[in-house]
Amino acid sequence: MPLRFSSRRNAPGARQLRAGLALALGVTFLAGCGGNLGYLAQTARGHLQVMGAREDIAGLVADPATEPMLRAELEQATAMLDFAASELALPDNGSYRAYVDIGRPYVVVNVVATPELSLDPVTWCFPVAGCVSYRGYFDLEEARVFALGLADAGYDVTLSPATAYSTLGWFNDPLPSTILARGEVQLAGTLFHELSHQRVYVAGDSMFNESYAVTVEREGVRRWLRAHGGSAAIAAYDANLRREAAFLDLILGARAELDALYRSSASDEEKHAGKAAIFAALRRDYARLKASWGGYAGYDGWFERDLNNAHLAAIGTYEEHVAAFEALLRREGGDMAAFHAAVEALAALPRVERDAALAALERG
Repeated sequence: MPLRFSSRRNAPGARQLRAGLALALGVTFLAGCGGNLGYLAQTARGHLQVMGAREDIAGLVADPATEPMLRAELEQATAMLDFAASELALPDNGSYRAYVDIGRPYVVVNVVATPELSLDPVTWCFPVAGCVSYRGYFDLEEARVFALGLADAGYDVTLSPATAYSTLGWFNDPLPSTILARGEVQLAGTLFHELSHQRVYVAGDSMFNESYAVTVEREGVRRWLRAHGGSAAIAAYDANLRREAAFLDLILGARAELDALYRSSASDEEKHAGKAAIFAALRRDYARLKASWGGYAGYDGWFERDLNNAHLAAIGTYEEHVAAFEALLRREGGDMAAFHAAVEALAALPRVERDAALAALERG
């Protein structure tokens, strides 16, 4: 059974930062080999603990002992799920109809690692699921021990809390407390995004999967806000998307500089010095960007850490095909059911043909 770990909304008020670790198929509970056995066992154990703690949302809403704020949040989540099925043609299969109080601000902690002078993440391979560029741990201490081992071996390493994960329809995924209280827009975006993966998912093509889910998420959130929030809420949502795009441009610029440096003929000593200079410049550039936002501090937490290659590798560029999917949605006249069917047809194509079709859609 595969799990897709999601690093949901790392910055307050912004749509999720799509980490590469958040955008792959995940791990499988099928038999592993060698050193993977212990890891797969903790994944299975953690997942079963989450599933065992589920409470029926309808029952919680009806229970007079349920705290009023929690009841209101659960009612809103239920309304969003109904909206997803009726207005977005997304699955209504029991997912997110149960609630789990996780008891901490994350569900899993993901470990990402890169060599000191490379942006290529270390990958781990599993039966069925294939190779992924992260390892997700339900136990923080186990994640730290694994990360320290990688750091001792000379890798750049980052730990990234993930506030949700998906079994991609293998089970009825519960609604974790970690995403329930993050606000209306982020809750709606998370639900619409994850349900999209249950509608269409192509193993081994994260760019396709995530670009599709981002398109559904954005369209879904705007439609939800149009029905429940009004134009001011949509304007605020779009402003957050613009800030996120500017932040990602900043990160991708630094990543391009580092990649060019690492691939150059410079000595390792020169590369280490250049790496430090690029990260220092990235901090200065962020300070200027933040000032242009009038002091919006939603991304401060990302810069409070000691930055390294793994931090940049964990910020994915999984929106490359969004323009193509948006064009496909327009081609289908905004009809979500027809859009999903068209996406399913693309998903059935061989990878080369699928990429060519997306490129053609983007060109118009």
